[in-house]
Amino acid sequence: MKKLFYPWLALTIALAIYGFMQAWFIAPTEATMGNIQRIFYYHFAAGNLLCLFFFANFVASIGYLIVRRSNPTRAQKFDAFALANAEMGTVFCATVLVQGPLWARPVWGIWWTWDERLTSTLVLFLIYVAYLMVRRFAVAGQTQTLAAVLAIFGFLDVPIVYMSIRWWRTQHPAPVIFGGPNSGLDPRIWTAAFWNLGAWLAWGILLVGVRYYGLGREQARQQRQAAATREPAWEAAR
Repeated sequence: MKKLFYPWLALTIALAIYGFMQAWFIAPTEATMGNIQRIFYYHFAAGNLLCLFFFANFVASIGYLIVRRSNPTRAQKFDAFALANAEMGTVFCATVLVQGPLWARPVWGIWWTWDERLTSTLVLFLIYVAYLMVRRFAVAGQTQTLAAVLAIFGFLDVPIVYMSIRWWRTQHPAPVIFGGPNSGLDPRIWTAAFWNLGAWLAWGILLVGVRYYGLGREQARQQRQAAATREPAWEAAR
């Protein structure tokens, strides 16, 4: 982890700088919305990455439930990975919910509407906030299992968020990927969007890696403390 940290950090910074240049100085100004459209480059990245990190949490939570009794050591690794990804996904989800109104106010004239895409995204955010609260406040011994079940349930909202603008006629802009006739964007806009997607993905992976490493060390410390507590009791029994 330590050997990879600084090279990955340098890559993240380089991608972020070039993504910023693409978004603000290279990509053309959108004809109808003007510069407010540039929020798209970050909104697009955050929206896609929240799905990715919540999916990683979903897979790791399933892994934890499968092996929690047969292989406790591996189960703890799944659990740590699930928590790190849930935290990162929640950050991106919160970012989406902040960016959306910043764009909506000048374009729609309102900060918020109970549109299917916006509402389902808010519900998703609240589910994962509940997940993080369970991790913090649930009774010891139940926390990891309860959190894993909640994560699996919560992920069911991700495809609803993604498909909402295809299933219902919402106020949210129509999909620009596989959106049918007249969908799509100027290639220069796509270039800026994908550079920023790469930058935020690198940042997310960096933070998940750091958090996973820290959680692993914390779990090892707790196991040593538990072993030290059991040993005197065993000696007394002898």
